Amino acid sequence: MQVIPTEIPEVLMIEPRVFGDDRGFFLESFNEKTFIDKTGLEVRFVQDNHSRSVKNVLRGLHYQIQQAQGKLVRVIAGSIFDVAVDIRKNSPTFGQWVSCELSAANKLELWVPAGFAHGFLALEEGTEVLYKTTDYYAPAYERTILWNDPDLAIDWPLSAEPIVSTKDQVGTPFKAAEVYL
Repeated sequence: MQVIPTEIPEVLMIEPRVFGDDRGFFLESFNEKTFIDKTGLEVRFVQDNHSRSVKNVLRGLHYQIQQAQGKLVRVIAGSIFDVAVDIRKNSPTFGQWVSCELSAANKLELWVPAGFAHGFLALEEGTEVLYKTTDYYAPAYERTILWNDPDLAIDWPLSAEPIVSTKDQVGTPFKAAEVYL
């Protein structure tokens, strides 16, 4: 696997080795030893999540203020515009975001460490996202930052009005959001 840095050093794109031929392909989506060797990060994943979205569904920007979750995100059908926002108050990149396109075709993965809000926009019908987390889902600590917050100014590649859950429609503005100290 190859590790591809982003503008925020802690957020990493992961390119797995893909072995393909006329029958299809094989890849290791996660190998703990290789992940540690290539990233220097020792993480323990405790939960796997799977979502399916129609085109233009926008999910996020989500995080847990306690039991913060690191996430290893990949797409197995369709494609997404994936976003990580640094919400660590003492970080030099606080309030900055990075994005990438993850797709079933490019097979890239994104490591979003704890301390970041995360969201994505489904770019195709029937998009399926799998992600591993480093802590359990804890609804009492879940927070949402408004996906279209003007201070963040995320350049979502919208082709139509996004389909957003009620929870995400009433997310907290970035300036008022609880952040990590």
